[in-house]
Amino acid sequence: MAEEKIVVVDFGGQYNQLIARRIRQLNIYSEVVPYTISLDELAKEEVKGIIFTGGPNSVYLDSSPKIDKKVFTLGKPILGICYGAQMIAYLLGGEVKTAPTSEYGNTLLHVHDGSLLLKGVHKETNVFMSHTDYIARIPEGFVLTSHTDVCPTGSFENVERQVYATQFHPEVEHSVEGQKMLENFAVNICHCHQTFVKSSFIQDQIEKIRAEVGDGKVLCALSGGVDSSVTAALLAKAIGKNLTCVFVDHGLLRKDEAKQVEEVFGPNGKFDLNFVPFDASELFYSRLKGVTEPEKKRKIIGSTFIEVFNEEKKKLGQMDYLAQGTIYPDRIESGLGISATIKSHHNVGGLPKDIGFKGLIEPLSYLFKDEVREVGLQLGLPKELVYRQPFPGPGLGIRIIGEVTKEKIHIVQEADAIFREEVRKAGLEFKLSQYFAALSNMRSVGVMGDFRTYDYAVVLRAVETDDFMTARPSCLTYEFLSTVADRIVNEVKGVNRVLFDYTSKPPSTIELE
Repeated sequence: MAEEKIVVVDFGGQYNQLIARRIRQLNIYSEVVPYTISLDELAKEEVKGIIFTGGPNSVYLDSSPKIDKKVFTLGKPILGICYGAQMIAYLLGGEVKTAPTSEYGNTLLHVHDGSLLLKGVHKETNVFMSHTDYIARIPEGFVLTSHTDVCPTGSFENVERQVYATQFHPEVEHSVEGQKMLENFAVNICHCHQTFVKSSFIQDQIEKIRAEVGDGKVLCALSGGVDSSVTAALLAKAIGKNLTCVFVDHGLLRKDEAKQVEEVFGPNGKFDLNFVPFDASELFYSRLKGVTEPEKKRKIIGSTFIEVFNEEKKKLGQMDYLAQGTIYPDRIESGLGISATIKSHHNVGGLPKDIGFKGLIEPLSYLFKDEVREVGLQLGLPKELVYRQPFPGPGLGIRIIGEVTKEKIHIVQEADAIFREEVRKAGLEFKLSQYFAALSNMRSVGVMGDFRTYDYAVVLRAVETDDFMTARPSCLTYEFLSTVADRIVNEVKGVNRVLFDYTSKPPSTIELE
């Protein structure tokens, strides 16, 4: 029998993969499928439960995505979240309307007695709401199990029919007891065995890569970051000398990072890889000149990145496949499937049809960052590399607001190096999930000595998160931030102001652009 699993049916929600991630945290396998999946697939014995995701649509519109009503006759426990809850109500005879007052963000939930889904949850608990429609009337036979001060229907359920629904998002980190609710569903209601372990992932991927690649040659995009490094190590185990790793220095890296990458992966490094460095910084600078729109910058960096790879491919001889360190959040934020696009990633969906590769190898594309790190440690990568600070593919191009210039690159490199140095000195390196300095496009008046200045403002960002789909700002002390700000203003020419970004994700993204 195939491994038991919880199937997450995607209706376009931004957190669809996050739901699967939360279930996998319970050591239960979970995967995301489109809402067009057949009922025969959902009826399979290994499917122990079904979760309907949120989505941006109004369920009462004819154009909105819906699932066949017969899904409720399969005998599988079902949990609807946000849009998924509204769809359950709509399909089963309830009523969904436009809310007189929308809810967005942290909300106090009042929990009623007797709910199986909310068993063990406090009578009042904070949850994350994100909706403009609401369930005005629940279907006949269902019981209301919670409400908020604004929303009369926080959750409802029918135990006999094994159907459960929450207007809020239990999967989001801001829902304080959300993981307990998902555990109630997966373990206590679906009766899943918590036996799924990620150690099998490595061998499964090795076998999959070998089967797909055969004797072919693979070109790996190696940035030196966590994702591409784990990808390279996994490919090396799978195909050995048939792997060539190319490191493209686009001139948008952190201070001294190109040198550090070569020290780790080059001929004298720790890994037995075919390492090919290439400095393409001037080409990237010329392409970005005068460009200020964030999405356009991403697309330019992405297309140029692929172009450089294509040129290197020609020099290296026959290369059959391109490997990239794409992970789940990259795919979701780029709007793959039916989810709305937040931002494009240079390593997602950007391959031109004539690039000349037989295919794309993305072994980590269904893992979140913390899962990637676990795999990296299992592959024997050093901890300092596995826990290296995340860095976006477009590099400092999306940590500089407005036009990218050499002057701005130097400013943000120096400011970021100071920030990271002070984080290490304060012993916060492994306590913060991600931290960096970015450069705003704001210039303001300042005074240094007896002189008036008109310089840039640097923005510091530090967050804590498990999955990088949601994040909360880190509570850094006033003394620490003052030390960092004083050093940046005094040591980095062109800066006279330092700001701290104290916004959570959502509503913001982690990166500045």
